[in-house]
Amino acid sequence: MADDHAAIARDFDEAVNMAPAELERFLDSDDSKRVGWKGEDGDGKGESVGHASGRHIVAIKRTKKADLTDADYAHMKKVVGYVHRHLAQGGPNEDKQHSDWRYSLMNWGHDPMK
Repeated sequence: MADDHAAIARDFDEAVNMAPAELERFLDSDDSKRVGWKGEDGDGKGESVGHASGRHIVAIKRTKKADLTDADYAHMKKVVGYVHRHLAQGGPNEDKQHSDWRYSLMNWGHDPMK
């Protein structure tokens, strides 16, 4: 399991290219709160899955590796999968910098413009 955790942590560190403070600032923005899937009701209320993930990412980044839980590692693995899937989409052809695609990735700790 320790080997799995080391591999997950390495992949997570590669996928998450935003510092905790940088991610927190973005999570406070209107763009961050506007994008993402907000639940099965479909009416856009509440916090998006990506926004909640961003808060968890900040907590993980501020936790000593020795203190991370299995749930933290499971979330780290989920983050890596999300980032890789969405990067593979390539984003919009125009204005990637101001796109929902970019803002969604940033909620998950990855700024594709870096």
